[in-house]
Amino acid sequence: MTEDNQKTAVIAAKNLSVSVRGLARVVDGLDFAIEPGGMLALVGESGSGKTMAARSILGLLPSPLAVTPESSIRFHGRELVGAASKSMRDIRGARIGMVFQEPMVSLNPSMTIGDQMAEGLALHRKLGKAEIRDRCLVMLERIQIQNPTRCLSAYPHEFSGGMRQRIMLASVMLLKPELLIADEPTTALDTLVQRDVLDLMAELTRENGTAVLLISHDLGMVSHYVRDVVVMHKGKAVEQGRSFDVLSAPRHEYTRRLVDALPRRAAGGTRNVTQQQQPLVEIRDLTIDYPGRRNFLKPTEPKRAVDGVDLSIGRGETLALVGGSGSGKTTLGRAIVGLVGITDGTISFGGEKIETGNSGLARKQRRDIQIIFQDPYSSLDPRQRVGDIVGEPLKLEKDMSAAARRERVLEVFSEVGLDTAFLRRLPHQLSGGQRQRVAIARAIVRRPAFVVADEPVSALDMTVQKQILKLVRDLQERYGFACLFVSHDLGAVEQVADRVAVMQNGRIVEIGERDDIFDRPKHEYTRRLLDAAMLLDRKFDGAKGAA
Repeated sequence: MTEDNQKTAVIAAKNLSVSVRGLARVVDGLDFAIEPGGMLALVGESGSGKTMAARSILGLLPSPLAVTPESSIRFHGRELVGAASKSMRDIRGARIGMVFQEPMVSLNPSMTIGDQMAEGLALHRKLGKAEIRDRCLVMLERIQIQNPTRCLSAYPHEFSGGMRQRIMLASVMLLKPELLIADEPTTALDTLVQRDVLDLMAELTRENGTAVLLISHDLGMVSHYVRDVVVMHKGKAVEQGRSFDVLSAPRHEYTRRLVDALPRRAAGGTRNVTQQQQPLVEIRDLTIDYPGRRNFLKPTEPKRAVDGVDLSIGRGETLALVGGSGSGKTTLGRAIVGLVGITDGTISFGGEKIETGNSGLARKQRRDIQIIFQDPYSSLDPRQRVGDIVGEPLKLEKDMSAAARRERVLEVFSEVGLDTAFLRRLPHQLSGGQRQRVAIARAIVRRPAFVVADEPVSALDMTVQKQILKLVRDLQERYGFACLFVSHDLGAVEQVADRVAVMQNGRIVEIGERDDIFDRPKHEYTRRLLDAAMLLDRKFDGAKGAA
């Protein structure tokens, strides 16, 4: 980083280090600079130090982390390391804004959207209530909120994840900051919403000449939107430069590993598992309605989540179900395992209608149909040891001894790549990838014939995601179970699916072999999903355009 870069930069970090009580360093000697209107991405896996580096700019490091004395963070030439608390309060929000990873956590659930948007303007700008309200309404119209006036009096829980992230971005950009820090702003959002949020962020920052520091593990997204990139590993910058150069021809081994971890289509086409007379799972004219909310003045109408769906899944087949948030794909998957009641239609398994209740057939079907949930942390009992969690389904096997159950648990731990040392650990003592392996182990411990995998890799790093997808595929090859792979991640779908069904507004709009869907999509919605997917090996539009 040259002296000229530092002088003209909005933000310039030199030898930035963050340590734990002055000992272990989570960020070690990081250098970067961003000029007005520029965009730079810090990329790397969880634990690489990228979020801690970003938070150190605003003085928002959690205890016991602290920026080391030899570090330098200059904002328009002004040193922020060691700056007084009052000075930092004047800068936070007003001149440096931050969009956090999870808007439901960063938006106050007990305050209306209007109050939260007005808070920054009231604190940092000398404006009357009427002018603040007008500015909020203009900004909400700018981000295409359908009813801005109604939005001001609404609460965060009344909006989808994508809408909450748009509102969070609007709140930050109301003050027209000179620097925007965006920490994983689109994690777990579906493809179309992710593209909308990123396009909005690019437009708002371009209009105001705002510099952007983007924190992400999504290399595909970085390649489309960001000109410069710094790759971080264990607190250090291992490679940096133009994103097109770094990601298309990585020089460092770690960067190559990240790029290699991106999902790619399996060679040799799909397996021929669909040409069977009797499918394992058959869904006919399935309809699922969610009841409306009870309201004393005006009850709301029921919502149709699944609308007349026909679907079949062959033995040993992986059928991917893709679509945006609210398309009904998760509801459909949960209905198959009996977690959601159906309004009309039928679901058959092995030629017999799926039963509810406690009959012998219902118990057998529940044993043969399992589910892997999206968030393993919330689906694993935090009070149970991991070994007990995996072994619990085996307690229903009446003819299985305690010794046989323990042997099966050890066997499945080995199959999912977990050491037996994890048996006595609690879920919070595991990483996200390890928890997902536990969730997979629990699902396959009874050797089911059919598994529903509901967004199993949506919030995982690319390298961990690759491991989990390979694990599911290897286990499927070994045991021959069929899989409904529910996902909005088309990169993951392209890697594992035999067939793909596209769902929109509760209906299947297109279904076919994986290669046909990806290479020759027929429906407009399918084409929109594919166009919005930021797959690294397809194009480098943003990086080229910014170079």
